[in-house]
Amino acid sequence: MKSKQSGVTLIGFLIVMAFVAFLAYMAMKLAPSYSEYMGVAKAMNQVATEGTNGKSLDEIRRSLMFKMGFQYVDDATIQPKDITIVRNSGGASQLRVAYDKQIPFMYNIDFLLHFDKSVPLQGNVGE
Repeated sequence: MKSKQSGVTLIGFLIVMAFVAFLAYMAMKLAPSYSEYMGVAKAMNQVATEGTNGKSLDEIRRSLMFKMGFQYVDDATIQPKDITIVRNSGGASQLRVAYDKQIPFMYNIDFLLHFDKSVPLQGNVGE
């Protein structure tokens, strides 16, 4: 009586490994950008909780850029124009950072990531 073998052939295994390697390469390209975004979010929360009474937008931007330096956020990633303060109808203000990051992947294929984060500010923001 012959026994039938079952399992993955070498060709099938190589195809699965190529797919897994492709996904791993994609994750390696994208992970640093998301790690950097977590640093931006942490710096924004630090600025928001320390209070902004009487601080101008430029002072808040400088403080945020300084704190992002400690979070290993690249200086070229976020420009001062990406940092804004949004005033709600109730008088509350929110610190908003919105930026795009383009990551080269392979050949002429790039990833375009859009990050947008808002945190409420404590205190009144000066002009």
